[in-house]
Amino acid sequence: MRLIAFVLAAVLVSGAAAAQSWQEYTSPDKMFTVMFPANPQVQTTTYQVAPGRTVPARVYTSRQNNGVFTVTVADVGNGLQENAVLDQAMKQLSANGEVKVNIPHRIYQVYGRQFSIEGKDGSRSTTAVFYSNARLWQIEAKVMRGGNDIDLIRFQQSLVFDRSLSNRSEDTIKQIKAACKGAPDNIPNNPAGLDDPRCRAQ
Repeated sequence: MRLIAFVLAAVLVSGAAAAQSWQEYTSPDKMFTVMFPANPQVQTTTYQVAPGRTVPARVYTSRQNNGVFTVTVADVGNGLQENAVLDQAMKQLSANGEVKVNIPHRIYQVYGRQFSIEGKDGSRSTTAVFYSNARLWQIEAKVMRGGNDIDLIRFQQSLVFDRSLSNRSEDTIKQIKAACKGAPDNIPNNPAGLDDPRCRAQ
């Protein structure tokens, strides 16, 4: 029993130490803050937002052990609908794997989608995509076989946006809240969308 207790304590301490090494990174011009395991490399590149259409993008990447943690911000411009942009993002992200989870996601007043993808190579990814003000944000945590699933959640859930950013009107948000039905003790105050799994018809 003492040996088991010692091993559990060692795991908890090592997990806490690993968490402490993560650091907050803010990009004021791209309007987001996120926690990276190490200072990210920043690359200017292009991103395909529709078949045959690429736009300027900035990619922030950090690596730790078997994990790759990335935030991509693409300046989409005008002329594309939100659903089309998010569908294209999911298509690209799942090109080498299978989508296991596809649910609505929300950070403050920015609504998007969250995916869980199982790669053909045994990797696992947790990703969220958002589109607002003609700009796409894509956050992806990917770990290879044997990687730490806790890192997937820690990274993906750490993303926050500038409070001024929103892609839904106040009336739309009120309609989403009003349409969300479920058990009286389990109705979310501000659901992530009309298809939020917590919203169930009574």
